[in-house]
Amino acid sequence: MTNNLPTPSREPTAPSRLGDFWGGLAAMLVAIPSAIAFGVATFAALGPAQAGYGATAGLVGAVVIGLVASVFGGAPRIISSPCAPAAAVMGALAAELAAGGNGSVEHIVLLMTLAALISASLQIAYGLIGGGTLIKFIPFPVVSGYLSGVGLLILYKQIPSVLGLAAGTGAWHGLVSPALWQWPSVIITLATIAAMAGAVRVTKVIPAAIIGLMAGLAVYAALAATLRPDLGTLAGNKFVIGRLEAGLGRILHGLSAQWHALSSLTWSDARAMLMPALTLSVLLSMDTLKTCVVVDALTRTRHNSNRTLLGQGLGNLASALAGGVPGAGMMGATLVSVTSGGQTRLSGILEAVFVFVAFVLLGSLIGWVPLAALGGILVVVGFRMIDRNTFQLLKHKGTLLDFAVIVAVVATAVSVSLIAAAGVGVLLSVVLFIREQIRGSVIRSKVTGSESFSKQRRLPEERAILEEYGGQTIVCVLQSSLFFGTTDQLRSELETDLKRCRYLILDMRRVQTVDFTAAHILEQMADQLAERGGRLILSGLPKSLPSGQNLRNYFDDLGVVRKNDAGALLVGSRDEALEWAENTILAEHSHGARAEEAPLDLSAIDLFRRFDAGALNALAACIAIRSVPASEAIFRAGASGDEMFIIRRGRVRITLPLRLTEKQHRLASFARGDFFGDLGFLTGRKRIADALAEMPTDLFVLARPRFDELSRGNPTVGAMFFARLAEAVALRLRDTDKELRKLKDE
Repeated sequence: MTNNLPTPSREPTAPSRLGDFWGGLAAMLVAIPSAIAFGVATFAALGPAQAGYGATAGLVGAVVIGLVASVFGGAPRIISSPCAPAAAVMGALAAELAAGGNGSVEHIVLLMTLAALISASLQIAYGLIGGGTLIKFIPFPVVSGYLSGVGLLILYKQIPSVLGLAAGTGAWHGLVSPALWQWPSVIITLATIAAMAGAVRVTKVIPAAIIGLMAGLAVYAALAATLRPDLGTLAGNKFVIGRLEAGLGRILHGLSAQWHALSSLTWSDARAMLMPALTLSVLLSMDTLKTCVVVDALTRTRHNSNRTLLGQGLGNLASALAGGVPGAGMMGATLVSVTSGGQTRLSGILEAVFVFVAFVLLGSLIGWVPLAALGGILVVVGFRMIDRNTFQLLKHKGTLLDFAVIVAVVATAVSVSLIAAAGVGVLLSVVLFIREQIRGSVIRSKVTGSESFSKQRRLPEERAILEEYGGQTIVCVLQSSLFFGTTDQLRSELETDLKRCRYLILDMRRVQTVDFTAAHILEQMADQLAERGGRLILSGLPKSLPSGQNLRNYFDDLGVVRKNDAGALLVGSRDEALEWAENTILAEHSHGARAEEAPLDLSAIDLFRRFDAGALNALAACIAIRSVPASEAIFRAGASGDEMFIIRRGRVRITLPLRLTEKQHRLASFARGDFFGDLGFLTGRKRIADALAEMPTDLFVLARPRFDELSRGNPTVGAMFFARLAEAVALRLRDTDKELRKLKDE
């Protein structure tokens, strides 16, 4: 995917600046009512008197986070502002601290500020250590359950506001006691919710939150002008936010006051706030990165996850120091900005500037915003956060565990706390990971030595022995992770094979992790095979796993590999493992010792089987003899040559040079009695591979021009030779076809 993000050095074009202006302005219209609502919700548990403080803290957060995160973040189009998850976590913390008798309201606010500072510091740490890529791997059922729990908590905490309950009245008690309801609050809430629900059908230009807030204000004004004149006064009015301090002076005063107050906190206070801060940091990070992913899909760009978290952490840090509430990259404000033309980080900066201007100019009017209208906005936000598709998971047996995870996280969030829900989510993430690991087999493929052969070419009589006794060898390609959750499955699938095979080859090229339990199971397999004179062979061990673990050292330390023949044998590749097993079987079942040192005559070469003495003599007249020292090249790729080589003694390795890695890939090995170079002999084209003598090697060399001369004088011998060559090449092609099918199955 092409990265279309503008670099910091690129100057935006005029249309881009205009688009950023409109994008920032539109985002401000979404951010202001949301910031006020989330700020009020954050401190609602501390009493109605804190509504004005909460509204101010929400607007301060919108200004500071929006400005700092836009400047330092890694997703230029993202609009950052106070959000629902932050309001839920901080609101729950406020309620917990108030219920626990943690001193005055001022001290509780200070502890909440400390939690916000620690959370921001953790976000900065996530960005610095590369945690942006890890947070995105939290399972979706956990995220869905957590956000649904947050939505339900937001709905629950709005009951006092939407019903106008008196201070100190419990939410559930008020809900079931209609006599305690204040009908102006109920009417304003219903009007706000109805306006937001119908806003999408009417217009997409004006944000739904603005329409809902305007509807709530209109109904409040109508009630004040007709039925409830007492609503027309600000002092002592429990239905509105109340007077608040606005402007730059409020932010500067917040900075000074926070620095002075924080110096009175202790390490025990910091330890007490660590878990809420950790919960908040993870939730805000996930919320931000989720918004980034959606924007990337819409704009075909890519964000920098780690820099994004760094910018969000700096923004939340500055907001906490200025007396604002925490926030994240907001989905609604961001999408409104992008669709209105926002293209660069300038749109986020302008959004913060516009919020500040509105904060300064309209601060006195914001105090008239009805709490019920804010409650109605949050009711809609909370309802939309609930994942109503969760029940679709009940339709499929394979997703029942995912449904159970969501329900468990939601139930914990609602009945205990969001902090406990975070712990449950982490534990269930482990359960989901184990479920995914054990759902599929760790054995990718399994064949016997009668079905799969090494690249060492064998003569027909040797191939016959291997086909007869190859069932003693089992070759398994492993995959995924070998740990306590999958090793029992591995042992069960191989239980029958371990009772009858002698050589078990485990190809570990695709293995990602190995734990102590898996190593112990491998050691038991090695001992079981050794009791029958067999061997466990481990091939393709990665030099290091993704975790950095060195498997060779690990197996050696744990006793999987031993100096005697009882332990597992480590080899470089599956082909080498197969060749080792084949050589062992051939040594046991071949009739008589092979005279490896004695060069073969033409009559002993399998290719010339059924040739009579006259034909052999005719061939001998056009064949040369060549001796090649060990490690010397017989020919190289790209060289011209029309000779075919028959091995009298020794062994030859055919390798293919790999240009990208500058390594050699082994195609085949040919031993005494076999032949190679037949492609050049038949076509006369350039060699495509290298041929190297693995040991001192003697060769018969048959050149095409001399053979053609023989064939013209003795066509019968030529026809016999081509018939035998065609038969041998056909057998090789059949073996190649088997190899290709085997690779496809893997």
